[in-house]
Amino acid sequence: MADLLVPLYDLPLRLRCPGFCVRKPMSYEGRDIGQWIDLHFSPSWSSEVLPSLYRTPPSMLIAIEESSKKLAGFCAWDCTALGFLGPVGVAAEYRGVGAGRALVLEALNCMREQGYGYCIVGSAGPVEFFAAVSGASVIPRSTPGIYPGRFE
Repeated sequence: MADLLVPLYDLPLRLRCPGFCVRKPMSYEGRDIGQWIDLHFSPSWSSEVLPSLYRTPPSMLIAIEESSKKLAGFCAWDCTALGFLGPVGVAAEYRGVGAGRALVLEALNCMREQGYGYCIVGSAGPVEFFAAVSGASVIPRSTPGIYPGRFE
């Protein structure tokens, strides 16, 4: 998977996603968020987001489904490398309703407000999603990127 480049100076407006609250997590929610990421995605993702959870302020956003108060998704940045967006994930039952789009746009706007001019989405899976949401484009020769093979 290739890396993507996102120009932060020309982002679409922030979006609200009806029925969802997008906010930064509180530190006491960290363990529950990590367990949720383990369950819905991967233990390596929950390890990767730990730095974002315990910064002050966190470099992570979560989406909460308002009626059930359930965690629906997350978007982190500055985890493995500064200026990188991700991991990003939305639970299967909440995909396609705009929660992921709202999370990503809000995170990108937070990065812009921190002074970043560009953002890199490392080893992006859904290239079309990021291109549609943010104008991201593939960075040539970016595979395998910054992620080395896992040790054994």
